[in-house]
Amino acid sequence: MVLAAARSACAGAAAVDAPIAAASVPGPAALAPSTTVPPEPAPAPGRGLVEQAWSPLGAAGGLALVHPSSQVERVGFHESNHEGAREIEPAPTAVSPTTLESRQRGTSPRSAVDVVVHPAAEIRAPVTGRVQRAGTYVLYCEYSDDFAVIEPDDRPGWEVKVLHIDGVAVRRGDTVVAGETVIARRATRLPFESQVDEISPVQPAWPRVHIEVVDLAIPNRPSPGGGCS
Repeated sequence: MVLAAARSACAGAAAVDAPIAAASVPGPAALAPSTTVPPEPAPAPGRGLVEQAWSPLGAAGGLALVHPSSQVERVGFHESNHEGAREIEPAPTAVSPTTLESRQRGTSPRSAVDVVVHPAAEIRAPVTGRVQRAGTYVLYCEYSDDFAVIEPDDRPGWEVKVLHIDGVAVRRGDTVVAGETVIARRATRLPFESQVDEISPVQPAWPRVHIEVVDLAIPNRPSPGGGCS
């Protein structure tokens, strides 16, 4: 059984809804003109790595999102656990887009997306805007993970949440540019299987970056039993 679906009451997206105490974060966001060259070996046979220049992966309510990495294996759309999450319409340039099976959350089947990326590739902002929150939180009450929440310039009052990143490099107030600003050194390698891992043709699965677009005007009812005891 996929752990990410089973623990919806303590889901990572919900963990970053409220402001979090400031974490140790490096200096202001950096604009990087070139892509980090991954030191790892070439992908194993059967793994469909696509290299692209941060092309669009989809749009939510007219807000365009770009791939957060230049090296992507696939894009897996799934249900968010936030009722304000907007549906993301896949772009023609989305890398191997797939809509995953229902998680019984009652939200759109494409209200969140997991982007499977090369383990050593840097992570850049999927949208242009200003960072509202960033730092470290505890995923599923057990695992350390980094996040960044961006208010997009094109949709003031909305939030673009980016989870499962490692070495967050932005902080509140930073301006970020889609496909240009490095927001983390790489994706987080989590020690459990996610729903999108089930369709990977090669194991071990690569890490994934979670993205969702939330309209804050739509109230969210947290899952019963949330929180850590």
